[in-house]
Amino acid sequence: MTPETEIEFEELRPLLFSIAYRILGSVSEAEDAVQETWIRLESTSTEPDSLKAYLSTVVTRISLDVLRSARVRRETYVGPWFPEPLPTDTHVDDHAGLYASPERATELADSVSMAALLLLERLSPLERAVFVLREVFHFGFADIAAAVDRSEAACRQLASRARRHMDEGKPRFEADRRKREELSSRFFEALRDGDLDQLQALLAADVETVNDGGGVAGGVGGRFGAEKAARILIAAVPPLLAIGARLEQRELNGEPGAILRDADGAILGTWTLDILDGRIQRIRSVTNPEKLGHLGPVADLKDVVRRRNRHRRGQ
Repeated sequence: MTPETEIEFEELRPLLFSIAYRILGSVSEAEDAVQETWIRLESTSTEPDSLKAYLSTVVTRISLDVLRSARVRRETYVGPWFPEPLPTDTHVDDHAGLYASPERATELADSVSMAALLLLERLSPLERAVFVLREVFHFGFADIAAAVDRSEAACRQLASRARRHMDEGKPRFEADRRKREELSSRFFEALRDGDLDQLQALLAADVETVNDGGGVAGGVGGRFGAEKAARILIAAVPPLLAIGARLEQRELNGEPGAILRDADGAILGTWTLDILDGRIQRIRSVTNPEKLGHLGPVADLKDVVRRRNRHRRGQ
C-alpha cells in the first residue's frame, strides 16, 4: 500500500463511518466496520481503480453482515431500542466533503436523526443499505449494485420500495434550526430550575417520553401528556442536579439534546428532543450503559439514583 493510499483512506474515513452508522445504528459497530475495511485494504494485492468505490463496497458488505446478526439480537432486546447517540455538532461527515451546502448539511443531519434511523429499522438489510447509498449519499446504481452484489435492476426496485416505506412514515420536524435551539434551551433551563409551569408550557399535549435502558438502567417511559410528563421530569432530574449532576446541551443525531453527567463527569444518559409547531413532541433518552461508552466514561445510574434518594431524605 502506498502512502498516498493511506492518506486517501483517512480522507474517506468519515464517509465510510457515515455509511456504516446509518446502516447499523451503532457507533461502536460502525467504527469496527471501518477498521475491518482498513484491514481488508491492507491485505489486498491489487490497486482499486476507484478507492472510494472499493472502500464503500467493502464497508457496506461488512455492515450488512453485522446488521443481519444484530437484527436477531434486537428482536429479544428488553424495552425500546434506539440507535447509539451520535454527537453531530462536531460534524463527523464534514471532512469527507459531504457538507457542500447548508441544504446538504440539513439533509445529512435529518438522515441520521433518531426518527429516521428508527424508520430504517423497518427495512430489510438490503433495502436499508441501498437506501442509504442512494438516497443519502447519492451513489450511482452501478456502484450500489457492486456494493450489495445485486443487479442494477434489482437495486432500483429495492430503492423504490425502501423510499416508499420511508416516505410513509417520514417524521416531521421544526425546519428552523434556530427555533429548535431556542426552545430546547428553554426546556433545559426550566428543567434545571425545576420550573414546572414553564416546562409544561413547552410540551405538546400528547408528548411522549421514551427511554432505551436495555432493561438494566431506567424505565421505558410512555405517552403521559404534558402535565404528568412535566411532573415526572421535575421529580427525576433536579434532584440529580442537586447532588452535582449536570446537563450538557449538545446536538445529538442532528437534533437538539443533552448529555446528562454525574458529579465526576461520567455519563448517565443522553436526551434528544423532537420539536414541531413550537412544542416538544417527543423526548428520547438513552441510559443503557452499553450504548454510551463511545461518549466517555459511563456512570452507574443505579448508584447515582440511590444517592439522589438519600439526598431527598436528608441523609
